[in-house]
Formats: sequence, C-alpha cells, structure tokens
Amino acid sequence: ELVKEILANDCTVVVGETGSGKTTQIPQFLMEAGLTQHGAIAITQPRRVAATSIAKRVAEEVGCALGGRVGYAVRFDDTSSPSTQLRYMTDGMLLRELLSDPRLDRYSTIILDEAHERTLRTDILLGMVKRIQQQRKALATQHGRGHPLKIVVMSATLDAERFSEYFDGAKILYVSGRLHPVTIFHTTAPHADYLDAALVTIFQIHQEQAAGDILVFLTGQEDIESLERLIRDYAARLPEHSPQLLPCPIFAALPPSQQARVFNPAPPNTRKVVLATNIAETSITISGIRYVIDTGLAKVRAYDARMGLETLLVQPISKSSARQRAGRAGREDLMEDAEPEIRR
Repeated sequence: ELVKEILANDCTVVVGETGSGKTTQIPQFLMEAGLTQHGAIAITQPRRVAATSIAKRVAEEVGCALGGRVGYAVRFDDTSSPSTQLRYMTDGMLLRELLSDPRLDRYSTIILDEAHERTLRTDILLGMVKRIQQQRKALATQHGRGHPLKIVVMSATLDAERFSEYFDGAKILYVSGRLHPVTIFHTTAPHADYLDAALVTIFQIHQEQAAGDILVFLTGQEDIESLERLIRDYAARLPEHSPQLLPCPIFAALPPSQQARVFNPAPPNTRKVVLATNIAETSITISGIRYVIDTGLAKVRAYDARMGLETLLVQPISKSSARQRAGRAGREDLMEDAEPEIRR
C-alpha cells in the first residue's frame, strides 16, 4: 500500500518513528518497484555519519558491495558510481549538485529524510525540489522531454501537516514504529550538574538493572569526552568479577572507524554505554539499547546579530525531540517542535 501511494502521487509525506525502517526499507521498496528506471533515488540525511552508516546497512541487505547498487556521498568521500541506484547523501551534497545539475536530471526520486529537524539546508532543499518538480513536470507534459520528479518527505514527528500544505496537499502516510512499551522515569527536580546526574544514573542502572546497553544523550564532544573519562575511572573500581562497562562515544568529529564501535555488539560480560549527541535521536538506530538517559539538552546553532557570528548554544530540547528520545515529553515547559534553523 505504501509503495502504491508513492507511485500514485507526485509528492508524499511519510511519518514514522525511529526504528520503523522508513530510511532503510522504503528506498529498497521503490527500487524494486521500478522507480530507478529513469534515474537514481537520492536519500538525504542531515548528518554525515547517518548517510554513511545507513548506506552500509542497506548495501548489506541488498547484497551488493558499497558503491554498486547502493552508495553514499558525503564531503570528501563519495562511494557511488554510475550504476548506483540508491544514493545516500548529506543535504549539503545535494545542494552542491544543484550547481552542476540544476534540474537534478540524474534522479527520478528525491527522498528528504529527517525533515522535522528543519536544518537550514533541508529547508532550502524543500524549496528547491518543489520548484524543480514543477519545471520537470512541465517539460515532460508540454515538450515530452525528461521525466517528472517524485518527492518523498520523511519525518519522525506527527506534525506532518505543514509539509503536506507546502507541497499542495501532499498525501500523508503513517508507518508504525515502536513495538515494545517504554517506561519513563523523571527526576524529582532539575540537576544543575547534568553530567554528574548522568554518571550516577549509569552506575545505578549497571548495578541494579538487568542486562542491556545504555544510550546517554549529551550536548557535544566536550561533555561526551568528560563523561567517558569519568565512566572509565569509576568502572575501574568495580569488583573484579562484576560485569564491565564499555563507553562508546559518537559525535560528528569522531573518525568513522571509532564511530563504528557503537554498532558493534558488546563483549561478553560487558554493558555498552553509548555517549551520543542528538545524532542518535532519529538519524541512526543502535541495536541492543535497553536504557536511555536523556539530559534534556542539546546544542543549537543560532545567529548572534550583535557579533555577526553563528554560535552554538546549550538549550532545552523540544517536545518532539523528547518524544524521539524517550517516547514522550516529560516536562510541560518545552517547545512543541524545534524552531527551524533559518529563523534562529
């Protein structure tokens, strides 16, 4: 039904929670349905690590080498080839392609993933692909040149009406996600030192709860490296025969080989603790996670008009982000959705 609706409409909006498989499965369904006969399918991601890790996963599922039917393109690293049918890429790379290919004739379908994050590049792409779709449709119907462009906007939040309205009443499709219930616990009062609170919670879970890996949301590289050192120091004091803790950081500046550690299973008698920025919120799915510790904060890019510079500010996350992290928002004073980057 999902593929039929996408084939029947020029533009569709797909809403699915993290883990629903929309990023990895829908492009494969469309490829099998024949949408790649007139061009490749481009799937944009707001983050580099998401584009590379998802492309590797999909290549394994398709049964091809990376760079064959499935590839990725990020800054300074392009594994795609002329035979690539599914091309995962950052939104910045697709914007760069517009300079040499203004109508994106190479592609039959553009999938804009994680559109709810409303990054500056994603918002620009939304405007560009809508105009390109109109141009290609006019060329195909009036002059018989080329093929129309299909657009699929994928979001992990339920607020899809604004995307539908922008694309002239595009069809909204819902994909079910979470299969298991999530129990949420809240602190009785806010903690000024959220790193210390996260550290205490990690060891409480490790000593009192059943097996399962832990995912901790932090604001950035500095917080992640500080907490990683603290975990290693305290883990060294655990009894000799007790299960061990293995901290695994993941953030944008980390080399890809080290980022890949978060996807590897933990060794025997070891609990993995993934220390992540909001990259793990929707862009990637890490198997084995049973416990999530959410500090409720994130670094947000904003423009400082007085200094004339872009800055990164630590701010409370939105309700939609909290729902992605923990199933639902626990505090009423959060914004409903993240403010688009273009308006900050």
